This record gives sequence, C-alpha cells and structure tokens, in this order.
Amino acid sequence: MTSGLPLKQKNREKRMKNRFLAGVATTLLASALSVAAASADVLDTIKERGTLIVGVKADYKPYGFLDTSGNVIGIEPDLAKDVADILGVAIEYVPVVSSNRMQFLEQGKIDLMIATMTDRPDRREVVLIPDPNYYSSGTNILSLKSLGLTEWEDLRNKPVCGIQGAFYNKATSQNYGAEIVAFKGTAEAYSALKAGNCAAFVYDDSAIVAKTNDPEWADYEMPLQTIDDAPWGLAVALGEENFAQMMSDMIIDWHKTGRILELETKWGVTNTPFAKAMNEKYNQ
Repeated sequence: MTSGLPLKQKNREKRMKNRFLAGVATTLLASALSVAAASADVLDTIKERGTLIVGVKADYKPYGFLDTSGNVIGIEPDLAKDVADILGVAIEYVPVVSSNRMQFLEQGKIDLMIATMTDRPDRREVVLIPDPNYYSSGTNILSLKSLGLTEWEDLRNKPVCGIQGAFYNKATSQNYGAEIVAFKGTAEAYSALKAGNCAAFVYDDSAIVAKTNDPEWADYEMPLQTIDDAPWGLAVALGEENFAQMMSDMIIDWHKTGRILELETKWGVTNTPFAKAMNEKYNQ
C-alpha cells in the first residue's frame, strides 16, 4: 500500500493505522463474527475464502489509482484494507468504473464496493448502501485556462467530456446545454481533453483539485462554482444486511477516530468540510 513512500512516512502511516485498528477491532470483529454466525451470508464466504474482494477505482487519483508498479493504492483502497484487517483476511482489489461497479456487486464479482459512488435513491434500489455516508464531493469541470470559462452557461453547445454512468452528465446537458461526449474511463476523457476534442471535462471536484495540482496540467483549471454537492456511499449486495451493519459501524468509527481525515492528509488532500464535520459530529 505504501510502496515508494519514505521510510519515515511508512512508519508514521503504520502507527496511525495501528491506533485506528486498536480502537475499533474488538467491537467490530465481535460484531462481524456474531452476525456471520447468525446466518449464512457473504461474511461467511469471505472468511472461508480468506480474502475480501473489493471493487475500487484505479483511475481516480488520489482516491484509487495505480502506482508505478501497477498496484492499486489511494484513500479508498486504504479504507478497504481496514475492513480486511478487521475480518482477519487478505485483500483483493478489483478495478471498477462508474458503468460497472454496481453490476459487479449484483453479479457477485466483488464483496464490497468503495468506488467514489454518489449516494442516490435510484442506486439504493440496486445495491445496499449503509449509513452514514463516508465521503462527499460536488460537480465541476476541468478546462484550459485560456478558454476563460466562468459560468456553467459557458458550456452551452460545447463538447464536454464525461464518464459513462455519471449522474451529472444528464444535468450538465439538460440544464446548461453541453454536448456530452461520454467515455468509459477517466484516462480516455483526459486524453480527449488534452487533444482538444472537448472544451471541458465534467467530473467530481475532489478529483479535479488533485489534477490541477499536477504540473502536467498547469494550463488547466477548475473555473466554475461547484454544484450538486453530494455524499458518497460504499455498498454491499442487496440482502447482505449483516455486512451492511458491520460497515455502518465501521464508517462511524472512521469518522469518530479521524481515520478519513488522516488518510486525506496522507494522500495530499486538504481536509474536506464533510470529513471535518463528520468527525465533530461523532465526537460530540
């Protein structure tokens, strides 16, 4: 998980994670074992298999991306590893994209999905999303500074790159007249933007901020006011209430212990208002 990091930073991350696990392991592991014993469910399968299979993004730095060795790393893979550690099993990451992440749960290809998914009512009909939400982001665009875009209306009649399955494609098209050019993954969308095939790329502001900090994208900006701020939901398959309850308890502990705040800092993200507010809420 921390390959390529300085030794001092590796040790600090290890101490940080050990403190988190020490604070929640007893309660959560006992909960997991008790619900697994109550009925045959995915928790039984995970423990028998000895591996937790988690769907994560591999193209969404710093939330889930590939390092130079091809390993999936980032904030959400770290959270997934916490779950595997609590269950006492190994972790397997399965890269997913917006258009297939829920289907992978439905088809049993993954046990758990932590993949930058906005929590929406229609998605709760397809997968089981535990409360509370673990993260949040809004919608914005990445575009060349030289274009001088300042308002969402500036996108009218312009080709705008998007990601297949993203809910904000429809809104950007209907509300602001953008002509959405949808791609399966972010790599294709970024390439199209760089090639001039799109005037902008509509995406989560959390990812765009990280991209604008990359020297390679120094000529690009996030020029508009963020809209549609919405929470993210991790998910398990419908019917897996035991696993969902365990994850609900774990999300609360992530917020209460400041685990998400620590991971934001580790991966170079300024602590978000949502993460700070949830930490305060669960420490009152």
